Amino acid sequence: MPVYTQELPIVAEAEVVVLGSGSAGSTAAIAAARTGADTLLVERYGFLGGTSTMVLDTFYGFYTPADQAARVVNGIPWEIVERLYAYGMVLERPSSYGAGQAVTYDPTTLKVVWEQTVGAAGARLLLHTFCVDVLKDGDRISGLVVASKQGLGLIMGRVFVDASGDADLVFKSGAPFEAAGTDGQPAQSLTTTFRLGGVNAERARAVKRDELVKRMKAANVSGEYRLPREEGSIHATPIADVVATNMTRVAYVDGTDPFELTKAEVEGRRQALEYTRFLREQIPGYEHSYLMNFSTQIGIRETRRIWGEYRLTREDVLSARQFEDAIAQCGAPIEDHHAGNNTRWEYVPDGGTYDIPYRVLLPQGVSNLVVAGRCLSADHDAHASVRSMGQCMAMGQAAGTAAALAVREDGTPHRLNVGKLQERLRMDGALFSGATAVAAAK
Repeated sequence: MPVYTQELPIVAEAEVVVLGSGSAGSTAAIAAARTGADTLLVERYGFLGGTSTMVLDTFYGFYTPADQAARVVNGIPWEIVERLYAYGMVLERPSSYGAGQAVTYDPTTLKVVWEQTVGAAGARLLLHTFCVDVLKDGDRISGLVVASKQGLGLIMGRVFVDASGDADLVFKSGAPFEAAGTDGQPAQSLTTTFRLGGVNAERARAVKRDELVKRMKAANVSGEYRLPREEGSIHATPIADVVATNMTRVAYVDGTDPFELTKAEVEGRRQALEYTRFLREQIPGYEHSYLMNFSTQIGIRETRRIWGEYRLTREDVLSARQFEDAIAQCGAPIEDHHAGNNTRWEYVPDGGTYDIPYRVLLPQGVSNLVVAGRCLSADHDAHASVRSMGQCMAMGQAAGTAAALAVREDGTPHRLNVGKLQERLRMDGALFSGATAVAAAK
């Protein structure tokens, strides 16, 4: 234990402490509070949502990619979508590459929706607070060492949810993990997203994907543009004449290394300006468009993946495997944003789904810690499917519920009766093996 922690003030205490307020962490905090636990959600930025409000404007993973799409995520995640509908700031659309019905929203509105839903559940928020270390007592985390403008302090808790995306609590507690790129497959590339206003939507829609790709390739061959990804997606948003993009590609970056991440941020914005120039000069409908904003930070797909009590595999995904300890389900394809100029896609056969087992959320060696989101225990290819935000939210609901039930039973997430967890999740609307998927879209 670091010596300095002995003299630090306690700044907050809670039964369940959730680190990270992305789609997984915010959902986890809502679930934990609704299940009766005194819950604290800790976030390093000044708003909630993580990737869902900083980088993207679309939830993927709610639907299967089949011709007859089925919704496979419900409960708290779908409640968030319904709240966005109440603001008139969401639309459902076919996603790129047949990856399933997409749910596109206004990120600014979603920040408020997350705050309202977390607050209504009774969870407390602590923003502008960064976790720098943990305190341990045997195989348990007893507290977090956090930094803010007031200096260092402690947050004490009974059960912790690591929804940091990068498995920060797992890493700091010494529990085993696998760093992306160390298994023979390079870590997925990073993307700076951007939005354009002033788009003539009717003319832009007339340019089909094949034509867009053809023009990108020709632009690169001409030597007048540098477009590392010769595809990507541009989609409509709930705001008229505004489109959002997922086009840039920054490869071979360790998203946990601040020096590499700094270079990636600069490169991502350079690429975004180049793609903007290309669209304005080469694609009908974009002649008078203008850059509205970059993503708040570059989008990171893959960093640390924990070694859990089970490891989800490529074979599990492509065989549509079901598990007795299922807590969520997924039909999203393997979507590998490798370093090349395209993306590798592999689909679950016949529009099927596979289960996400509870054990992939349980890190080895730390008894009172459960994870949620993209740092789950999975190999590279399985991770490339299950990391969709719909599934991250579903995992968050399971993790937060498990943490609260563990507190109620004076136990740990590792010793929790999975049947009780599944019973509560079903009661709260979650869908997994045996649960009936909701027929497709509004």
